[in-house]
Amino acid sequence: MKIGIGIGSADSGRTDPTAVIDFAVEAERIGVDVAWSAEAWGEDAVTSLSFLAARTERIQLGTGIMQISARVPSMTAMTALTLSRLSGGRFILGLGASGPQVVEGLQGQSFARPLTRMRETVEIVRKAFAGEKLEYHGREFQLPRPGGEGKALRLSQPANPDIPIYLATLGPKALEYTGAAADGWLGTSFIPEEAEAHLSYLRAGAKKAGRELSDLVIGVGAPVEFGDLGALIEKGKPGVAFSLGAMGSAKTNFYNEAYRRGGFEDAAIEVQKLWKAGKRQEAIQRVPDELVLKTSLIGDEKRIRERIRMYRDVGVGQMMLHARGDSAHERLDTLGRAIEIVREECP
Repeated sequence: MKIGIGIGSADSGRTDPTAVIDFAVEAERIGVDVAWSAEAWGEDAVTSLSFLAARTERIQLGTGIMQISARVPSMTAMTALTLSRLSGGRFILGLGASGPQVVEGLQGQSFARPLTRMRETVEIVRKAFAGEKLEYHGREFQLPRPGGEGKALRLSQPANPDIPIYLATLGPKALEYTGAAADGWLGTSFIPEEAEAHLSYLRAGAKKAGRELSDLVIGVGAPVEFGDLGALIEKGKPGVAFSLGAMGSAKTNFYNEAYRRGGFEDAAIEVQKLWKAGKRQEAIQRVPDELVLKTSLIGDEKRIRERIRMYRDVGVGQMMLHARGDSAHERLDTLGRAIEIVREECP
């Protein structure tokens, strides 16, 4: 099992970027395999990886994720090709649709037909990676633009069809597409005991495309922290409540829907209602202890080992470890302990 970390977050613009990069450099030294950048409404997903490429030698660098509505597909392809060259072939292109609040509120783009936009983006990007002329006639994208003066162009960078494409998807149809077309899945809202709430759709999509689920890298993440279980459960509730209530509109929240499929329908609905009503503390208190326990690597070493084995046994090939602590030193200590456990349980 490979180990990833995340750099950046929704409030990444308020953090010290030098400290974030230093943490990632040290994470490479202690054995982390992949650093995934985040892109929400703070920092972009690209700049930090470019800087990190110059500070590291081995670790893979992935966008987790580039928002498909923030860039046209040709620019996504040019950026990916550039980052792959700068990093010596260590780049992974992670793509996601984001949600309506960001896409329509921040970017001013329509969120309608996100799966169509995803599919067409991937197809155009793959043409660019293959060194082909970018002629494409889809519902969302027309290259060249009809009725204008443009012509189909081929990017001047060398072709590189080996750049992996991972997709961050949660809805059933999007998961099926991921199983059919992607090199990896960047999963969230994942509960190992209810893995089929996601994997069944990935597997169905892979089968339709003549593939196996094992052809896809299954990547999921979880916060990790050692300590008193009761205290850590309470510490984890605000983040879960945020996913259930804030990561999307009242009408469209893919995280909430995924948790409903994972067996927490009543709690997911109630937490979202409380959050949207402005009763955030009540929403946090309504998060079930069990939901925090099933989506976290927290407690003593014995429990964390048991949870790691559960992820391993359902086919997870990459764990993004969100090490928690009050300082970079504490987070690195936690990360180092977790890496040892993963290496021992998932050799």
